[in-house]
Amino acid sequence: MRTSGVKQAWQCLSTWVVMAGAAAALAGCATRGGPVAYATDPLAKPDIPTEIAPNNDYHLGPADVLNVSVYGVSEFSGDYTVDSVGRIKLPLVGDVPVQGQTADQVAAVLTQKLQATYLRDPKVQVVLKTAQSQRITVDGSVAQPGLYAIAADTTLIQAIATAKGVTDDGNPRRVVIFRKINGVRQAAAFDLTDIRRGKMPDPQVYSNDIIVVDGNGASKTFKNVISALPIAALFRPF
Repeated sequence: MRTSGVKQAWQCLSTWVVMAGAAAALAGCATRGGPVAYATDPLAKPDIPTEIAPNNDYHLGPADVLNVSVYGVSEFSGDYTVDSVGRIKLPLVGDVPVQGQTADQVAAVLTQKLQATYLRDPKVQVVLKTAQSQRITVDGSVAQPGLYAIAADTTLIQAIATAKGVTDDGNPRRVVIFRKINGVRQAAAFDLTDIRRGKMPDPQVYSNDIIVVDGNGASKTFKNVISALPIAALFRPF
C-alpha cells in the first residue's frame, strides 16, 4: 500500500514537471529578436500609395462600392456604397453590415436574407466594383490574414484587431511592418506586448503597409518577404 502511494506521488510529480516545462517552452517562444531591427524612432511616412488590385481575400470597408446582382429581380440589383459604419442599404431589406467581409460572404448573407423574406431560391452575385485606396495586408500568425480596408489614423494594434488578433502559436513580441519609403522597401519590428503596456508607442499604419506577425505558422511568410528586401533595409529602423 505504501509502495503504491509513493509510486502515485512520483507520477504526479513527473506530470507536473512535464507541464511546467511545456509552459516554460511556450513562454520562451514569445521573445524579441530576428533579422529585422526594432523601431526606436517614430515611423517615417510611406511613399504616395499606389493602387492595390483587390482579390477574393479583400475585406470590405467604408467607401467601397459593391455591385449586387439578383437574377431576375432588378429591384435589388445595382451599385451600393458601404457607408461610414460599414453597411449597405438594400430596398425592402434595409441595412446590411458588410464591413470586414469579402464579396462572397456578403453574397451569402444577402441570399439568406432574401430567401427568408421575399424570394425563393434567389441567385445573388456580389462583385467589388471600386475599392478605396486605404488598404493594408495583415499576414502571418493572425486568425484571419488578408487585405483590409483601413480608416485614417489606424494604429498597429487596431490593424491586428481587424485580422481577429494573434493566434495561439503567434509571437506578439515580434511583429514587422514592411513599408516602401523613398522607393525602397524597408522594415521595422514592434513588440505588441510593450505597446499594450505603454512602454512603446502604438505606430500609425498607412495604405499599402504589409504587417506580418511572427510565429510557427508565419516562418515561411517571413522568409519570403524578407528575401525580397535589400539587406540594408533589414537592419535599420525607419
